[in-house]
Amino acid sequence: MPPKGTSKEKSGSTSYRSKQPDKQGIIHYSNEENAIWHDLITRQVPMLPGRACPQWISCLDEMNFPIDRIPQLKEVSEVLRKRTGWVVAPVPALIGFTEFFGLLASKQFPVATFIRSRKDFDYIQEPDVFHEMFGHTPPLTDHRFAAFVEAYGRAGLAADAKDHAMLARLFWFTVEFGLVQTGEGVRAYGSGIMSSPGELVYAVESSVPERKPFDPVDVLRTPYRIDILQPIYFVIDSFDQLFDVAQADLLGYIKEARRLGMHEPKFPPKAAA
Repeated sequence: MPPKGTSKEKSGSTSYRSKQPDKQGIIHYSNEENAIWHDLITRQVPMLPGRACPQWISCLDEMNFPIDRIPQLKEVSEVLRKRTGWVVAPVPALIGFTEFFGLLASKQFPVATFIRSRKDFDYIQEPDVFHEMFGHTPPLTDHRFAAFVEAYGRAGLAADAKDHAMLARLFWFTVEFGLVQTGEGVRAYGSGIMSSPGELVYAVESSVPERKPFDPVDVLRTPYRIDILQPIYFVIDSFDQLFDVAQADLLGYIKEARRLGMHEPKFPPKAAA
C-alpha cells in the first residue's frame, strides 16, 4: 500500500522526521537510507511495463533518477524547472491544507525528505521520499498534468475550508490513484499506485475493484479510505482530460457535488483503534 498523505492533512503523529538540507541545499542520507532507495526503485521499475501508462514511463525516463542513492531536491527541481517550471519543496510528512494548496498553486510540489525503514519497506502510512520523488514528480514533467495540479492548488486556496475534504477526493482519485485508458488497455498513472507493487498489480489487473469513467463531480462525491486497496478507481481518457479540467470551474464542480450529495461508501468503516 502507498504512503498516506495525499492532502498532506495533519491527521496524526509520525515517528519519522524529515531531513533538512544543509547550506548548499544537500541532504545527507546514510548508506542504509540510500540502500533502501536502491532496493525500492529496483523492485518497482521492472513492474511498470504493461501496468504503467506509456506517458508515465516516458516521464520517469525524463527524471533519470539515480539508482544507488536518493536523489537530491536540487537535481529533481532542475529537471522539473526545465520541463514545466515546477520545483520540489522540502516539508514534514504531514502539512495543513492551506500550506499544501499554496505550494501547488506556486508550482512547488511538497516532498517529505525521510525514507522508510526496513520494517516499513512494504507499507508505510506517511508519504516518504520514495513515494514523493518516484511516484509524484515524473508526471509533473508533462505540461497537461502539471497544469492540472497547479489549478488544483489554486482552487484549494479559493475554496471554503469546509470544501477541503471534498477537494482531497479529486487529488486522491487522480494524482494519487488515477488510471488512464490507453491503446493497450487501462494503465496506471497515480503516484499511490506507481510507488506500490501490490496496488500496481491490483489496480490494473484485478477483477475486484470497480473502474469508472472519470467525471469530476462523481469523483468529488466518492468517499475513500487511505488504509485499504481501493474499491473504486476513476479512468481518464488521457492527460488531455486533466488539462481540460484545469481550465474548468473546479469550485462549480464542488457546488454541484454538494447539491447531489455523497455516494455511499463501498468499504466498511475503519475499526476503532
